[in-house]
Amino acid sequence: MAAPSRNTCGLTERSVRERVPPLLTDLYQFTMAYAYWRAGRHQEPAVFELFFRDNPFGGGFSLFAGLHDCLLFLRSFRFSDEDVEFLRSVLPPATDPAFFQFLRGLDCSGVTVRSVPEGTVVFARVPLMEVAGPLAVVQLLETSLLCLVNYASLVCSNAARFRLAAGPRRRLLEMGLRRAQGPDGGLTASRYTHIGGFDLTSNVQAGFLFGIPVAGTMAHSYVTSFNSLEEVWPQTLAAANGDPEPVDVISLTKGWLSRVCELLGAEPEKIREGELAAFLSYAVAYPQNFLPVIDSYSVGCGLLNFCAVALTLCELGHRPVGVRLDSGDLCKQSVDVRRVFRLCSEHFSIPAFDSLIIVGTNNISEQSLAELNKKENEISMVGVGTHLVTCTKQPSLGCVYKLVEVRGRPRMKISEDPEKSTVPGRKAVYRLVDADGHPFLDLLCLAVEPPPEAGLPLSCYPLGCDNSAVSVTPAQVTCLRQEVFTKGQVTQPLCSTAETRAKVQSSLQTLHPRHKRLQEPDSYTVALSEKLHNLITEIQRGSSNNSNFLLAN
Repeated sequence: MAAPSRNTCGLTERSVRERVPPLLTDLYQFTMAYAYWRAGRHQEPAVFELFFRDNPFGGGFSLFAGLHDCLLFLRSFRFSDEDVEFLRSVLPPATDPAFFQFLRGLDCSGVTVRSVPEGTVVFARVPLMEVAGPLAVVQLLETSLLCLVNYASLVCSNAARFRLAAGPRRRLLEMGLRRAQGPDGGLTASRYTHIGGFDLTSNVQAGFLFGIPVAGTMAHSYVTSFNSLEEVWPQTLAAANGDPEPVDVISLTKGWLSRVCELLGAEPEKIREGELAAFLSYAVAYPQNFLPVIDSYSVGCGLLNFCAVALTLCELGHRPVGVRLDSGDLCKQSVDVRRVFRLCSEHFSIPAFDSLIIVGTNNISEQSLAELNKKENEISMVGVGTHLVTCTKQPSLGCVYKLVEVRGRPRMKISEDPEKSTVPGRKAVYRLVDADGHPFLDLLCLAVEPPPEAGLPLSCYPLGCDNSAVSVTPAQVTCLRQEVFTKGQVTQPLCSTAETRAKVQSSLQTLHPRHKRLQEPDSYTVALSEKLHNLITEIQRGSSNNSNFLLAN
């Protein structure tokens, strides 16, 4: 296991530039931008908001992730000559050539972003990012920003749920690269599951780019590749105390195997020599990092072989790490394995056996992890792959990017489906906190409104309810969004992966347990200020009147 200590900021920025060039977007962004440009509207000031409509996984919250990469993307946003020539080849032939010159000169120097801090607990319908600037430019940013936020926030939230299911003490290893949706999906999963609460990753490139501690030892294929002890090489190992005389580890291990079999009443002739050879060969290579998978043939057989090799290492002053279980009833097996470790510790006076870890990895899901906690078990660490990185319970967060203002005038999408209607106007977002320090309501206000004050009652309209007002009195008020990008520059310090991870944990700790429940959580309230509610009513009434304008003429 290793934790890189070098600065990874430069590597991350280069990775974002390579993974998210300005052409990583939908074609209709360019056709809309051209139509705006053709009509002379491309420089009109506009405001978009990024949000999601429902909390993922049937839960009570989400985590906001991906902002770091969004800011790096905005900072480097510009089209190359090659980009523009490709666009010239795919846009309709009637496109005015001057439009391509316009694209060549575009950047984000006129864009301003106000955002919830990355790693914050967030809720459905709350605007996470406000992107303001020239209409054509902020339109072109839509797909790329959604791509950077959607999966990052989803998999980070999934990881947080696994962490809640596991409890605070059990270590969690992300090992989903081979099951992820492509290389970029694998890297994104490793990064944001660590931010969401996982301790380690098997993904070496994620460790290189993001400074995440990496872990891993061996697979079943390594074990089954050995047939006999003759394949072990070298067959000697030096003691940890620096004694230059190497020791014949095969003879030493055979002796320990006989003693372990005698202690446990096992039959030595049932031992798999190939498995013992694999364990011994690996232990000689990594005497301080010996953690084999012990169920390639049977857990009972693998445990005997592990104990023999681990006791050999201990006699030579080295420290084995533990075992991995990858099939069957992990809880029962872990209890049996721990019992044997304790017997060996007591019988052979080897204290190191008391601290050996047991890793469980067998298609772990959120549900199976929660059930594991209800049973007696001795599992120290859990490795999770498929269900974590592919988010099998919900494959998409469903973030959207909607226009809320043009030329200083509020804009609203009015839909027959109320869930798809948007909240118009430029806004401020406040989190109201109760006397116990738990957030209980997020309030959306018009940007021009004065902020709510702690200790003073206010009237608001919860979303998703009938149009009735409620009165609340916050003990504390926090402004959720801050300016993070303006005039082409990032205006807040970019947090490291470790800093954002700490932010996630502190944000989750403030959340009331009833909102953190994995099953049937209480709904968190998101509400509109009275002025914002009145604006929506006025726009809806005006839209109804305007729908008859043709008949009126």
